[in-house]
Amino acid sequence: MKYEQRTSSEVLVRNVPPDPDESIGELVEHFFLVNHPDHYLTHQIVYDANKLAKMVQKKKNMRNWLDYYQLRFERNSSTRPTCKTGFLGLCGSKVDAIEYYSSEIEKLSKDEVEELNRIKKDAKSVMPAAFVSFRTRWGAAVCAQTQQTRNPTLWLTYWSPEPRDVYWQNLAIPFVHLNVRRLIIAVAFFFLTFFFMIPIAFVQSLANIEGIEKAVPSLKPFIELKFIKSLIEGLLSGIALKIFLILLPTILMLMSKFEGHISLSSLERRAASKYYMFLLVNVFLGSIIAGTAFQQLSTFIHQSVNEFPKTIGLAIPQKATFFITYVMVDGWTGVAGEILRLKPLIIYHLKNFFFVKTEKDREEAMDPGSFEFSSSEPQIQLYFLLGLVYAVVTPFLLPYIIVFFCLAYLVFRHQIINVYNQEYESAAAFWPNVHGRIITAMIISQVVLLGLLSTKLAANSTPFLIALPVLTIWFHRFCKNRYESAFRRYPLQEAMMKDTVERTREPNLDLKEYLLNAYINPVFKEVDDLVDNSVLDEEEFETVLVPTKRSSRINTPVPSKHTSDFSSTSLPDVTVHDRQL
Repeated sequence: MKYEQRTSSEVLVRNVPPDPDESIGELVEHFFLVNHPDHYLTHQIVYDANKLAKMVQKKKNMRNWLDYYQLRFERNSSTRPTCKTGFLGLCGSKVDAIEYYSSEIEKLSKDEVEELNRIKKDAKSVMPAAFVSFRTRWGAAVCAQTQQTRNPTLWLTYWSPEPRDVYWQNLAIPFVHLNVRRLIIAVAFFFLTFFFMIPIAFVQSLANIEGIEKAVPSLKPFIELKFIKSLIEGLLSGIALKIFLILLPTILMLMSKFEGHISLSSLERRAASKYYMFLLVNVFLGSIIAGTAFQQLSTFIHQSVNEFPKTIGLAIPQKATFFITYVMVDGWTGVAGEILRLKPLIIYHLKNFFFVKTEKDREEAMDPGSFEFSSSEPQIQLYFLLGLVYAVVTPFLLPYIIVFFCLAYLVFRHQIINVYNQEYESAAAFWPNVHGRIITAMIISQVVLLGLLSTKLAANSTPFLIALPVLTIWFHRFCKNRYESAFRRYPLQEAMMKDTVERTREPNLDLKEYLLNAYINPVFKEVDDLVDNSVLDEEEFETVLVPTKRSSRINTPVPSKHTSDFSSTSLPDVTVHDRQL
């Protein structure tokens, strides 16, 4: 059995309360031995190893440079390569490159060992969190989906992401800081969303014939040429908008990382939600309601709520031509670029020219990576929104949308199966967010239909259409209450069935073999001479009798079955395994 099949027996516990008598490792083990005595197996402590990770990355880069200069010397042994020790190798004293990088790597190796020992001994490097392994999936499901103590802010348990999905840097962020970070990002995203319209509106005002002639009158004879005029009217505005959106996914991913999410899948889900909201406001609404951010806010504030659907209903049909252009420029060409992989090809040649020094560099430059859900999925849902909105308003747009979805299905299916690497498995965690955005698109299309009909002769029938968004919202609530738990919870019946089948097929299965080093920070594995360090030393996992120093029962109201005297006023000695990885 592979370890990936056992990920459903891992739980992440956070906000472990400090105890003056016990370390975090002893506290975690004692808590779960008492409260989950029949199912608890082992745990792995979370360390703040971000400084060590930077040292490992720096050493990796230096080793790469050393390999490069050694290859140069092997090809031309008559002259030893040299380099400068200053900023980016552009300044500083000139030294022998091989000797310089060899000495620097040796120094970094010693610093890594010292930092590793400091992490092991410094209590401040131990985070109040741990990955807890259970003997059964049933026990893990009970722990992950229930409240552990009377205080709902302590001993918080979640399903742990699989080891490939863990974003280790954010595990070092204190739990109490997360709400503050997310509030800061929410405010920053609000201003980014609305004020990003200012440069977009400015560029799009120039991306038309009148704007260009006004800004540069000398180009008027050239612009009036039939071919140039049709090119500007048809493509320039869509291209200008696409250029401004190139860096946006990277910015939103950095914002999501600052929020403190602990898994790559949750980072991509949050970045995708932000990107979709941005596209909805700036590409859809921003292209319909012309003007800068302040003019948009003025429109929303000073108009009555009853006038808003009418304003949208009047503006949307007029923008059909723009969205046809946008679908062709962004959608069709994007799908064509995806199958041709033009962007990765250009990036590869740039890396190959400027950065590739060894065969290892070339292999990394050729790595196709994984599918970018955070940017591709919101764009696809934007086209779905356009299709729903214009299906009634301007059906002429629908063939362009249908062609895009047909091409996208064929291309992305091929790329996901044959090209991209699977970076992690999130167990369909994206679907509830996707479903919510589909419902949002349906409601927007229905509101637009109401606004459009209110401007026509069919205004008397408009009130009857109010039932459409009401029924859609009711359907969303029904699906959320009935089916969302299938994506958020793990059924105890399913867990028990899998445990029973596993015990029948493999009665002698030793789970520790699979769980021993599963959730160790990868930087610990990359440190030189790691076998000699106790972070990965399997001898630490031998049973060691350690007297429990606890003198309080605040967090463990029930005595452990491992205790020898239940009448004692303090919890007596228990068997503790020193598994602080």
